[in-house]
Amino acid sequence: MNVTRTLEKNGASIDDLIETGFELYAGDAEDSLVQKLKDRYRKLLERNLRDPNVFLLIEAASHLDDIMTSDSKCIFNGADDPASLVADELIGMSIAEYIGGKKALFNYVRYDREKPGVIGRLPPFMDDAVGALVAATMTRLFEVHDDA
Repeated sequence: MNVTRTLEKNGASIDDLIETGFELYAGDAEDSLVQKLKDRYRKLLERNLRDPNVFLLIEAASHLDDIMTSDSKCIFNGADDPASLVADELIGMSIAEYIGGKKALFNYVRYDREKPGVIGRLPPFMDDAVGALVAATMTRLFEVHDDA
C-alpha cells in the first residue's frame, strides 16, 4: 500500500502537500514555531496516508480521473471539471469528514474554493481528494496542537 506513488503520478509530493496546507495558514507564529508545526503536520499526514480508507479513496479518485481522460464512453470525457460532476466533491467530503469530522469538512470547502498550491494543478477527482486530505490534516494539527 503506497499512496505516495499515486500522488506523485498525479504530480503531488508529500512536500507539495505540506506547502499547500500552510498556504492558507493564517497564524502569526515565528518561523521556528511554523517549522515545528510543519514537522508535526508531516507526521499526521503520513499517518493519514497509511490509513487504508484514505488510501482507497485517493486511489479511487486517481482511477476516476484516468477514466475521465481515457474512456471515450465517459460522458465527462475531455471536460476539465464540469459543473454537473459531484462525485469528486463526494470523495473529498468523505475524506475530510473521515479524518477530521465536521470541522475538517468546513476547512475542506475553504481549500476547495481557494485551490492553493498543488491542488490547483490536479485533475478534478484528485484535486478534491488531495484538498480534503490537506484540509483535514490541518484541522487535526490544530486540534492536537491545542490539546498539547
